[in-house]
Amino acid sequence: MNKKIWFLALFLLLTGVVAGVLVQRYVASITMSSPEEMGDKKVLFYRHPMNPSITSDKPAKDEMDMDYIPVYEGEETGADVPAVSISPQVVNNMGVRTARVERVPFAQTINGVGYISVDEGRLQHVHVRSEGWVEGVRVKFAGQRVRAGEILFEIYAPKLLSTQQEYLQALAAGDPMLRRAARTRLKALGVAEAEIRQLETTRKTRRAVSFYAPADGVVTALNIRRGMYLEPDTEAVTLADLSSVWVQVEVFPQQAALLSVGQEAEVRSADVPGKSWRGKVEYLYPDIDPVTRTLKARLRFNNPDEILKPNMYAEVRIAAGAAREALTIPREALIRTGAEQRVIVVLGAGKFEPRVVQAGAESGERIEIIVGLDEGETVVTSGQFLIDSEASLKAALTRLSGETP
Repeated sequence: MNKKIWFLALFLLLTGVVAGVLVQRYVASITMSSPEEMGDKKVLFYRHPMNPSITSDKPAKDEMDMDYIPVYEGEETGADVPAVSISPQVVNNMGVRTARVERVPFAQTINGVGYISVDEGRLQHVHVRSEGWVEGVRVKFAGQRVRAGEILFEIYAPKLLSTQQEYLQALAAGDPMLRRAARTRLKALGVAEAEIRQLETTRKTRRAVSFYAPADGVVTALNIRRGMYLEPDTEAVTLADLSSVWVQVEVFPQQAALLSVGQEAEVRSADVPGKSWRGKVEYLYPDIDPVTRTLKARLRFNNPDEILKPNMYAEVRIAAGAAREALTIPREALIRTGAEQRVIVVLGAGKFEPRVVQAGAESGERIEIIVGLDEGETVVTSGQFLIDSEASLKAALTRLSGETP
C-alpha cells in the first residue's frame, strides 16, 4: 500500500515538473511589455485595477488597498487591454494574417437567401359557372404546358344547353334585343367566344361545351377527371405563367431601414451556375415574422427562358444605396463582444494593440469603420482572437495583482 502511495506521489511530481517547463516555454515565446521595456516612457495616467473606467493623474490606491495601474505612453489602446509583444516564431506558428485599412468605394448591399415562387399576379384559375358533368379532359397531368385558346376540358351542363337553345330561338326570331340578351347570358355563363360563333354558324346546340385556356402557362393544378360532377366552386384547372417569377427573401430587422421598393437586385442559383438575373424589390411585407424575427421582401424577376423554377433556392443581393467613399476593413478582422467592437492593430516589431472601434455598414466581405482606425494602418484578420485573449488575460492578471504591466 505504501509503495502505491509513493509511486503516485512521484508521478504527480513529475507531471508538475513537465507542466512547469511547458508553461515557461510558452511564457518565453509570448513576452509581455515588462518594466525594463518601458525604459523612460512617460506615465500618462493611472487606471483603477478593477474598474478601468476610473482613472487618476497620480498614483493612488483603491478601496481594497490595491495600487492603480500606470498606463505608459504607447500603451493607451482605447480598449480595456494592454498591448502585447509576440515573438516572430509564434506569430508564424499562429498563422497570423493581416490587411490594411483602406478607403474604397463602398456600396452598401444586403445579402440573403430566398426561394423562387410563382408570380401570383400571373396565375389563372379556371372554373365553370353552372353545374355539370365532365365529358372529356384534354389536359392529362399537372405540369403540362398549354397555349392560350387551347381546349382544357368539355362539360355537359343542362343550364348551358337550355341557354344555347334560347340563343338559337332569338336568332330565328330576328329580334336584335333578344339576340343581345341571349348572347350576354351565354357569356355570363362562361361560354367562350369561339363556342358562340360556332353556334351561330351551325345553328345547332352542343351537348358538351368546351372550356379554353385563358393564357399561355403551365398546369399547376388539375382537379377534374372524366365523369366527375363539377360545381362552380371547384377549381378545375390552375395555370401559371412562369415568364415572370417572384423571389421571397428574408432580411434582418436592422436591415429593414435600408430597403425600399424599386431597388435593384440580383439573384443567382447554385442549380444554374454561372448565370444571374436582375430584378427589383416589388413589395415589403408590413410585419416581422414572430418565429424567425425577420422581415420578408418580395422581388420580381423576368424569366423568359423559364430557367428559374418555383421552390428553387436562390442567393439574393440587393443594392441598398449608392456607392460612396468609406474607410473599411475585411469583415473577419472585426471582433464583436457583448459590450464593444474591437480590432487588433499591428504596431510593428512583433507588437499588437487591441483597439476599440465603431463599425458601420457591411457590404460583401468588407465592413465600414466609423471611429477608431486611420487609413493605412494594418489589422489582423487571422489569429486575432488568440492575440485578443492573451491581451485580455494580461489585463485581468494585472488588475488582480495590482502590479505595473
